[in-house]
Order: sequence, then C-alpha cells, then structure tokens
Amino acid sequence: MKLSVVIVSYNVCYFLEQCLLSVYKALENVDGEVIVVDNVSIDNSCEMVRTRFPQAKLIANTKNVGFSKANNQGVAIAQGEYVLILNPDTVVGEKLFKEILPFADAQQDLGALGVRLIDGTGIFLPESKRGLPTPKRSLGRMLGINATGYYANYLTKDGVGQIEVLVGAFMLLKKERYLQVGGFDEDYFMYGEDIDLSYKLTKSGYSNYYYGKSVVIHYKGESTRKDVKYLRHFYGAMNIFYKKHFKVTGIDVTLMKVGVKFWFLLKYFQLSNAPILIADTKKILFVGQRDIVKDLQLNKEIITVSPQSILRLEEVIREYEVEEVWFEEKAMSYQEIINHIGTHRFHKVLFKILPNATNFLIGSNTADGRGEVIFLK
Repeated sequence: MKLSVVIVSYNVCYFLEQCLLSVYKALENVDGEVIVVDNVSIDNSCEMVRTRFPQAKLIANTKNVGFSKANNQGVAIAQGEYVLILNPDTVVGEKLFKEILPFADAQQDLGALGVRLIDGTGIFLPESKRGLPTPKRSLGRMLGINATGYYANYLTKDGVGQIEVLVGAFMLLKKERYLQVGGFDEDYFMYGEDIDLSYKLTKSGYSNYYYGKSVVIHYKGESTRKDVKYLRHFYGAMNIFYKKHFKVTGIDVTLMKVGVKFWFLLKYFQLSNAPILIADTKKILFVGQRDIVKDLQLNKEIITVSPQSILRLEEVIREYEVEEVWFEEKAMSYQEIINHIGTHRFHKVLFKILPNATNFLIGSNTADGRGEVIFLK
C-alpha cells in the first residue's frame, strides 16, 4: 500500500465529514487507506464515520490521549509506505496525492513534506513553512524584534524547497522514518509535537520539504479553539521543546518567561477581540445547481450562477456586490473550489462549501480562521 492518511479528531463532526469526503476523492486511483482516531468526541463523530465511511479504520478512544499519542496509535496500524498526518478541519483537492507523492518519491533524503496551507478566507498561513524556533528566534518574534528565521521567508508561498519545521496539520513522511525517530513525542499533549518531530528528522540526517504548488484549506483553530487554554498548551509545549533540545542559561530562561508573558497577553487580547469580517452578510453568490433558496432557513438574498460563469470570480463578485460566496461541491471539484478561494483578491468576502450529499455548509467568518457551520433544511 502506498499511503495511509491518519486523522485525529475531537468534536469536529462536520469538519471531519467534509475532510473525509475530500480525502476519499483524492485517494481515487491511489492505493491508500484512511485511519480516524477519535479522542472521545461527544458530537456523534464516531457514528458519522461508521455510517458514512465504513471503509475507514476507526480507533475510538475511551479517553482523550492527546494529539501525539493518538497519531502514534494511527500510525501503528497503518499499512502504507507513507503516512499523512492530517487535521480533520482541512479540505484537500482531488489531485493532491498525485502531485505530492511523485515529488516525495524523488527525494532520497525526505524527512517530512508539507504543502501550502490557506485558511477558510483564502489567506496564506505562514506556519506552512517555518524555521526552527530556537530560543533566540522565538524571543525575537515574541518581542517584535529581529524575527528573522522564524518563518522560511526565503521561499515564496508557491515555492518548493527545504525548510526546517512543518506544521502538524499536514505532514507526509515514510512510516519507517516516522517510527525510526520515535514518532510524535507523547510528552506533548497538544502543540509542539510537530516542531519536535521536524527537528528529530533533521537531526537524523533527513531533510524536510515544502511543496507550495499544492494547496490545502485548513480551518485553523477549529479542533482547538484559540483561547486561553490554547495559549497555555502552546507555550507549555514550547518549554518542553527547549528543555529537550537546547541548553539554556538562567538569563535565557528569564528572558523567555518575559517574552512568553508578553506574547501571551498580546495574543489573548487579539483572540478575545477577533473581529468578524462581515457581521451579517445579506447578499450571497451561490455557485451550483441545487435549489438552495427553499432549503435555507436564513434571511439572505441568493444569486445563483453556474460554475462555468465564474472563470473570473472577481468580476462576478464586483458586478453583484457579493459579500459571501457558497460553492456546491456536487457542481465543481474540491480542487476548483480551493483554487477559487486561494486566488481571490477580495479579503472581506467570505466563503462556504456545500459538500455533496450533505445538509450543511462550512466556511470561515473571522480573521483567525475559525469555522462556521450553516445547516439547511
């Protein structure tokens, strides 16, 4: 078998459903499997997987074991030459695996491979390609001084090349190399484990790669909403990382504590006041064939167009003064939808996707990428 896709899920039933729909389309003509590890979701996620995706391997944990251990559980039963660590709040295109697997095969020193991630509003996520967050780099970034090297800015967002650190939302690597370096370190419950794994791979002589030609949507923060708990987990994880891999002096520790406190307060203020891009959209452009007006329980003005008429989405948005765009996946591919969302130039326009054979739309309404689900009749 060529590929095993491992998805750890926690209370994101609708996002997981859309993710699996897109993954199985991408797996057509690829020898692969999907493994879902659920960390005791209470939102019917497991029943949804059993009903809609009986071909998936499901590990239903009886307690929340964390991201690292759950992924290790999935990889342990994987049959693929490659494993893809994938977040449940992602959407992939149909051509994804046909694009990245040949590239991965060609890299003899491959550690892990990442792709270009965009949030649900189409904005590029810079954590797609990162530098190693050494104490010096991290402190500089947290204090807003000399942040050089924190992100791999020597590569353009659509570039291809070596980087130091990948994000755990999407990491492709050979199973044997994952196991060789010990997989995800289970000392990390949540966050930091992707940095740790990336670093272990490079220390073992492998190279991590960024493949910016392929694009994946990541509704960043939906599995773990970005609140105080998130910040505490993240910076707790960074402390574990530094203790494991760096020798730091007392002065370094003091400076890091000051930097962490400053960054914590700054991010807490930003996340607590994350603005909604458009508070109450009224004019919707629906790209599809379904008679969605009769199914909608909201007071919205719906303009319906065919997929063939939006070759230039910007012109249609401008002509109709559209505030929000809804794509029907039955009428167009995930690849086309991702391309439209990733290349638009209207940053105040929102996007939703209506997956085939479902009664819900999913998209992002805020600048930090949090997701929203709209239910139809």
